Amino acid sequence: MISIERDILSKNDAFAAENRARLRAEGVFALNFVSSPGSGKTSLLVRTITDLGDRCLIAVIEGDQQTSHDADRIRATGAQAVQINTGKGCHLDAHMVGHALDQLVLGTGGLLFIENVGNLVCPAAFDLGEAHKVVVLSVTEGEDKPLKYPGMFAAADLMLLNKSDLLPHLEFDMSACMAAALRANPHIQILTVSAKTGEGLPAFYAWIEARASLMPAPAGDPA
Repeated sequence: MISIERDILSKNDAFAAENRARLRAEGVFALNFVSSPGSGKTSLLVRTITDLGDRCLIAVIEGDQQTSHDADRIRATGAQAVQINTGKGCHLDAHMVGHALDQLVLGTGGLLFIENVGNLVCPAAFDLGEAHKVVVLSVTEGEDKPLKYPGMFAAADLMLLNKSDLLPHLEFDMSACMAAALRANPHIQILTVSAKTGEGLPAFYAWIEARASLMPAPAGDPA
């Protein structure tokens, strides 16, 4: 089993390297959104596209086991979206993402969001060629999620604590949640956000801009 798993991950990493090289060559900044189901990833993306759509070209790759509901929500904003249905699969892999990239029109300075299948286990192990993993945790899920699923939080560079507008109605220990995330990954950055009210989203957009500015210039493009 260990040998098979290593072989699967090795093949995936090769496809991920191809995706990463392609995205860098095209000057596209890609983020892999990971979370459990119901965290509000799609709502966050809809709000982000609405807020940033006039600044850059944004596209989304949507991963779900079934339906195209989330891709339809993205397309309603005017953004490009490709739906990947994984069937019984619990995550996207780099080969799937590579095929999805063939269906998108992306340009220098573009922003690509990959909304992974809702799962806090499997997606942590699969590099898709993204610049960063962003883990979304809803305050309705409980502050102990980073302790229960440390691998996902260790793999992410940013945690978005979503649905902050619901905090007055919940018994959620924000400090304990942040401490748990930092225990899993001392380097993870944490932002508290709400797709409904917009709280914290300017800081998220600033984070995207700062990280995108660190990307190597596309080949043939003056640095």
